[in-house]
Amino acid sequence: MEILRGSPALSEFRVNKLLESCLEAGLPVTGIYAEFMHFAHLEAPLSDEEKEKLARLLKYGPTLAEHAPEGTLLVVTPRPGTISPWSSKATDIAHNCGLTAIKRLERGTAYYVEASQALSAEQMVVLKGLIHDRMMEVVLDNLEAAGVLFTEAQPAPYSAVDVLSGGRKALEEANVSLAGAGRR
Repeated sequence: MEILRGSPALSEFRVNKLLESCLEAGLPVTGIYAEFMHFAHLEAPLSDEEKEKLARLLKYGPTLAEHAPEGTLLVVTPRPGTISPWSSKATDIAHNCGLTAIKRLERGTAYYVEASQALSAEQMVVLKGLIHDRMMEVVLDNLEAAGVLFTEAQPAPYSAVDVLSGGRKALEEANVSLAGAGRR
């Protein structure tokens, strides 16, 4: 997996709103910086020319001088097992530009959070709730953990439950046997 930094993800207005929400929640957060991070799942290593082309494709939005963000890193990505609309479109564009070694591109947001004191586990839960939509996204603790986005699971074998002849008993037995199969 190739990881590429992107542009700032939040406007000054959105940063201030997020800081205000942190203050209302009683979090000792003093600063937040967020930027897009791009994750490329590759079939083969990219040549230097292909890396340069990909970097140009992923250069959009406002720019800042190169810097090293500070603070606790929280990476918000789409839920594993899903493919975001951004991913579908970006992957198509990369392929149309001749970057065929790219299996899939995905985008996340890296939040760098500074606080006046270390955040407790409970405070981290509140903070994560403020920066992501738990129905569609997850929060990871490091950039490399985003590799889970590209895990391909094999579908489970098909099975049928004959409720017409077995009725409720067949459903109850299937519930027990299928739940056990899912735990393996």
